[in-house]
Amino acid sequence: MPTTTRIEVCATPGGGSPRVAIAHGALLARRLREHGSTVRLALVAGQALLLAGDEVRIEVLVQGPVDVEIVETAGTVAYEMRGGAARWEVAIDLRDGATVTWGGQPFVVSAGAEVRRDTTIDIEAGCRATMRETLVLGRAGETGGILHNQTRIDLAGTPLLIEDLDLAPEARVGWAILHHHRCLDSTTTAGYRLPHGHNVLQLEGCGSVHRWIGDDLHLSERPASAR
Repeated sequence: MPTTTRIEVCATPGGGSPRVAIAHGALLARRLREHGSTVRLALVAGQALLLAGDEVRIEVLVQGPVDVEIVETAGTVAYEMRGGAARWEVAIDLRDGATVTWGGQPFVVSAGAEVRRDTTIDIEAGCRATMRETLVLGRAGETGGILHNQTRIDLAGTPLLIEDLDLAPEARVGWAILHHHRCLDSTTTAGYRLPHGHNVLQLEGCGSVHRWIGDDLHLSERPASAR
């Protein structure tokens, strides 16, 4: 069953506390205690996820000079689906100087699972987005199932990043993709760039991708300027 979690955060005139509106779906959004001017929101699974037939969608709209941090309280496991499939979609819209930081937890695709993940980010000039996406193909001792991962980021009406990754077992073993590895850990920025460094790709527009590939996720290194 398709279920949508929608989060809207809007600045209020005079610099008061931002207005937060939440509509729950398969994931429940909870407002956390805030530190300084940052609005912190946690995503909590409201049901068993991710199973065959699930269609999870998360929509985020932030308007005005507001700094929003989205926290995943636990990783997500796509379980064996016995010939079925599931979908996971994220759509983020940033306007009028908004900032979003989303530190995703591991998304594990078990053997026998088939998942399509789509992330769409549309931001105006003057806005900033930081997204961490951690993909793990298979639990311990597994090859892992089928994952099709698509990302599109538009900055000020111009495409910044369009990426379509076929991470099915037979496709991802190429040396230019994952080869024999099973973990893909990425931090992507839009509206600002990460410092030049190891594993950092500077996009043609104002944005960067820091990417680590390996087998043991605890060894992954995150860029210092990303939360």
